[in-house]
Amino acid sequence: MRKLLLIVILFSSFFSQAQTKLYVHPDGKTYASNTKTIAILPLKVQVKLRPKQLKDFTTEQIIQLQKDEAIDIQKAMHTWFLTRKKRGSFDAKVITPARANALLKKADIDVHELDAYLPSELGEILGVDCVVMGTFETSKPMSNAASIALGALFGAFGTTQTAVCNIDFYNTADDELVVNYLKR
Repeated sequence: MRKLLLIVILFSSFFSQAQTKLYVHPDGKTYASNTKTIAILPLKVQVKLRPKQLKDFTTEQIIQLQKDEAIDIQKAMHTWFLTRKKRGSFDAKVITPARANALLKKADIDVHELDAYLPSELGEILGVDCVVMGTFETSKPMSNAASIALGALFGAFGTTQTAVCNIDFYNTADDELVVNYLKR
């Protein structure tokens, strides 16, 4: 429980090579020590493609790609927490993504539209003390060729792929944001 904060800080190593911001609530240790169960929910995913790439996909395919990516990230985060639990650095129970998603579906909640609900509402349905939710955005602003051309002409290479991950840990008793992890 107290280790929840340590786990969140260690979680920051999950993503590498970027600017990271971490907010921890002033009473974070108290919240962490009272956390017995956690649910990791699918993140809201947005995939931005270049116009040339967009023409290869229908709107429906892009929406499905985003939904699939959200579930994949949810499963990866769950695995990350289970690994920490196995090492003994984390002791809260983490419900499986399958259980979380099934319980939400039974309550007629679309797992890809969770921002319409309060953490306390989701926590009540899932029977957890903490919900992990947030956003993930990826984009490819320029092609590799354009980046090389900029580098050759101006000596500065542009980024060919960017991602922003913003993860929130909410206490479900009072909807309080306990931890926010932002990685650019």
